[in-house]
Amino acid sequence: MQTQPETRPENVPDAEYHGLTGLLPAAARPYALLARFDRPIGWWLLFWPCAWGVALTGGAVERWDLILWLLLGSIVMRGAGCVLNDIVDRDLDKKVERTRSRPLASGAVSVKAAWIWLITLCLIGLITWLQLNMTAKLVALGSLALVAAYPFMKRITWWPQAWLGMVFAWGALVGWLAISPEFSTAMLLLYGGGILWVIGYDTIYALQDREDDALVGIRSSALRLGENVRFGVLVFYALAMASWVGAFWIIRPDLLGLAALIPFAIHLFWQVATLKIGDGDDALAKFRSNRFAGLLMFLACLVLGQAG
Repeated sequence: MQTQPETRPENVPDAEYHGLTGLLPAAARPYALLARFDRPIGWWLLFWPCAWGVALTGGAVERWDLILWLLLGSIVMRGAGCVLNDIVDRDLDKKVERTRSRPLASGAVSVKAAWIWLITLCLIGLITWLQLNMTAKLVALGSLALVAAYPFMKRITWWPQAWLGMVFAWGALVGWLAISPEFSTAMLLLYGGGILWVIGYDTIYALQDREDDALVGIRSSALRLGENVRFGVLVFYALAMASWVGAFWIIRPDLLGLAALIPFAIHLFWQVATLKIGDGDDALAKFRSNRFAGLLMFLACLVLGQAG
């Protein structure tokens, strides 16, 4: 397996090329990059809604082991989703500066090897799936259709971020139902808020690629919103907060319970207020700050879930 300079971190601006990824043998490294193991922000953003669902139902302390299983599942299934995305997008990735160094686009990994790696990751994810109750298992399976369709969304809609939101927030349903296997309005509001949060932060992320995306015909909310990106992100974040206020109020109808959301709301407002629209590095930094934002939301769910 050839190694190539394009896997170095300076060519992949949102990579965290250190720790275990940096220590891997040269032959294994392209596969780690293909699954984005060098970019932990992705699996943190997939994991947090799972943890919110567990915490808001009051199960975070008793079922701390489930949270760890969901973390493992988030890491490998996010990796599987990235592999599928790169298989579908390998020709487009060659045309975009930020993505042309990806292992499939650069030829470091063959399509056949990528499919084998994808199946391997899914089999590892099966271990987490087996820890769930039947209701949560069935709902988790429902996400596969969304994941499979996502790579094609940027070709047919200006809002692929909305589809990504349905995928990345799906864990809120799985985490909730793994503890309380009954559908509820609060659960749906938690999920809906998650979708809106994802649209907001992924619009920020898409700011990095607006020029290249426009040239090669890739659609995104960042392009669709044009000069109104800041206002658009603010609206999505505000609607997300409104959904979560509704979920919290259903579980505990008092203002003290809603106060747990204040640190998270402040963080989201900070993102919008300080966002530098034309600065790709700032957009990336604001996007990655949602790892901390997800933690703040988890703590809010934990407090309310244990108090309720």
